[in-house]
Amino acid sequence: MRIVIVGQGPFGEKVLEALVQKGEEIVGTFSPPDKRGEGLKALAEKSGIPFFCPSLMKDPQVYDDYAKLKPELAILAFVTDIIPEKLLAVPSLGTICYHPSLLPRHRGASAINWAIIRGDTRTGLTVFWVDKGIDTGPILLQKALEIGPDETTGSLYFNKLFPMGIDAMVEAVELIKEGKAPKIPQDESEATYEPPCDDRVASVNFEKPVKAIYNLIRGCDPQPGAYTISKREKVRFYDAKLLSSSGEKSKGEIVSIQKEGLQIAAKGGIIQIGKLRVDKGEKTGPIEFAKLVDVKIGDRFG
Repeated sequence: MRIVIVGQGPFGEKVLEALVQKGEEIVGTFSPPDKRGEGLKALAEKSGIPFFCPSLMKDPQVYDDYAKLKPELAILAFVTDIIPEKLLAVPSLGTICYHPSLLPRHRGASAINWAIIRGDTRTGLTVFWVDKGIDTGPILLQKALEIGPDETTGSLYFNKLFPMGIDAMVEAVELIKEGKAPKIPQDESEATYEPPCDDRVASVNFEKPVKAIYNLIRGCDPQPGAYTISKREKVRFYDAKLLSSSGEKSKGEIVSIQKEGLQIAAKGGIIQIGKLRVDKGEKTGPIEFAKLVDVKIGDRFG
């Protein structure tokens, strides 16, 4: 089965590596021309596989290159560019894509972030058949897992969804080769879609309940970093812990600054922050941060 891989980053590289090790016939790869595509390109070159690094997948030359490869299957392994509908018609068997949620829940580019921000206790991954919609195609396979109460977007992805995703892509290819790959329509009544997780949604509102603030910080860790304002500086929070409160304090008030964490009062509890970062700066511990920004116990964020 002639396979084309479109991808980037470590995930795209590891999908290619796994399929090469399985002896699959990879006839070409497509990846961005910048740092995002370096790993996939290097592995393709090392493996003797034709590689292409277009600026945009909608470039006319991409279609010509795609068609000349005569792929039977295309695999999208972490793609942030838009794949033109014209390209989807080229592979005779279709195009499949990895998505880090249990579709149709959490469609969009920041599925892992939003699963945590929304307080989900369960998520997973989906390999689906790509159509012209955004994460709307029929489901080929799904794998579910639990979200730990202290997991961040980073730990959930790298420790669980990344390795599971590699195995799932290999499994999906095997099912297609055997003619056993289903096409299960998504239930549109269960669909959710969220915007990219960036600074438009990452601002901490200390008027909200402590659990909602905690989930936001975990969901934005490591990117983009949930933030608040202190001394006119945008300050980002990482390595958060949820603690019980022993008394009433003003919401957003700093109640403790210790090596293990800076503690902030919130509605119904305390948020302890292990690392903080002023925009354009490096992550620091609480004591170093307090000196850098000149904050003390009793000061308020927000």
